[in-house]
Amino acid sequence: MTSTLDTFPITRKWPARHPDRLQLYSLTTPNGVKASIALEETGLPYEAHRVAFDTQDQLSPEFLSLNPNNKIPAILDPNGPGGQPLALFESGAILIYLADKTGQLLPKDPAARYHALQWLMWQMGGIGPMFGQVGFFHKYAGKDYEDKRPLRRYVDESVRLLQVLDGHLKGRAWMLGEDYSIADIAIFPWVRNLVGWYEAGELVGFERFAEVRRVLDAFVARPAVQRGLKVPND
Repeated sequence: MTSTLDTFPITRKWPARHPDRLQLYSLTTPNGVKASIALEETGLPYEAHRVAFDTQDQLSPEFLSLNPNNKIPAILDPNGPGGQPLALFESGAILIYLADKTGQLLPKDPAARYHALQWLMWQMGGIGPMFGQVGFFHKYAGKDYEDKRPLRRYVDESVRLLQVLDGHLKGRAWMLGEDYSIADIAIFPWVRNLVGWYEAGELVGFERFAEVRRVLDAFVARPAVQRGLKVPND
């Protein structure tokens, strides 16, 4: 019997061993692990495929057929709305979809739901782009630029965002208080990457943000987060 996924060109490059499961195309970047952590937290069965940047998998015709924006993560759910396959890209959209599909990680109360989405958008519009620029100018090719004003600009804005985050977390276990949500899954992989992979903790004075450090430690200690941070591992 032919799988419904066989009609999607991406499965020619990354064949589905388990076509009944949600297919994840990703890498262990801050945006990539948002999807894998959410999948691990919800317990939704999935199959992960590594999109290797070193061989420019993200620019292959097969990947572009799923995500014309050539970024990870992307998913292909054989059991989407109405029982039809759903192809989806953009990490924020994927988080919302997985939360809605499983009834987890987003509050049922409408006002609380919008508060979660508010912080998700804050990460996507602020923390992700700003921390990413700090990484480029501090660790990668940008570090060799003689003009240090771009780095200073992004460091200053990242510090401001950390101040916002630190103030919000006072008296709260998670972004929404006691309820862990996709807002946390969106934000804290980027915080972890800033002080870990980008080695920018001293640059932004991370030690002074006690509330952020507290919640980051709690986030990384979650078993589902630990598993999700390693996906895909092939």
